[in-house]
Amino acid sequence: MQKIVPHLWYDKEAKEAATFYISLFDQSKLLNVTVLGDTPSGDTEVVNFELAGQKFSAISAGPYFKFNPSISLMVACSTVDEVNTKWKALSEGGQELMPLGEYPFSKWYGWIQDRYGLSWQLMLVDSGEIIQKITPNLLFSNEACGKAEEAVRYYAEVFEDSEVGLISKYGEGEAQSPNAKINYAAFKLDGMSFSAMDNAFDVDFHFNEAFSLMVNCEDQKEIDYFWDKLSAVPEAEQCGWVKDKFGVSWQIVPSNFDDVLFNGTKEEVQRVTEAFLKMKKFDLEALERARLGK
Repeated sequence: MQKIVPHLWYDKEAKEAATFYISLFDQSKLLNVTVLGDTPSGDTEVVNFELAGQKFSAISAGPYFKFNPSISLMVACSTVDEVNTKWKALSEGGQELMPLGEYPFSKWYGWIQDRYGLSWQLMLVDSGEIIQKITPNLLFSNEACGKAEEAVRYYAEVFEDSEVGLISKYGEGEAQSPNAKINYAAFKLDGMSFSAMDNAFDVDFHFNEAFSLMVNCEDQKEIDYFWDKLSAVPEAEQCGWVKDKFGVSWQIVPSNFDDVLFNGTKEEVQRVTEAFLKMKKFDLEALERARLGK
């Protein structure tokens, strides 16, 4: 099972966006769509899907959070034509962040914000086998700028089967922001590839809940462990959500999350929903008692 699942927050467009993304990648499919009723956002649509064999989750839960480039999806493309095709599709109704072209780090690359606001980095990788097609990239900006390496090393300590790879630093005069240190860091968490960098420019955006990372936990002990390690902002704790000391949002959830929330009679699902909406950290025994009406 994929331990960490990127989670995308939309106003009303979760299924529409997921369907669009699925059309862009091979080995992609819609897994399920469920509706969680009577939440603080009203009825919310939860969408689980795969892109290039990787799991993603999305939710339509109101206009409370907006995507920004703090977390983007870096796509390894095997040909120039693939970069161009995906760029054309993603640019329709979107916004160019870095123009498509040749850069010192890639022969053909571009950074685009799609029609829904989600950011993508398309990069030609024409040497070697592509192991992971889509890599989440963390851009440490604003108050978090300069903390990329610290964060990468911290996350690698928190998760098993993790490693820190290449870390490249800005040269003198390369970054406008005086706090920026790292222009690229590669790392793995539970075998999944990520990348990170400090923003070279002073900007007003920061990590937010629009793009969070779900951690699938096997039992209550694991939920307790990740909650303790990743929650650093008490006021952000709600319904399994936490925010770490760098500002990144995580969801600490049971690996059988859908079964916990959606299996059972309509009355059982309603009782479980009412119980979990009152929780900060998930209490699996309490949720089961709610299901049974105890």
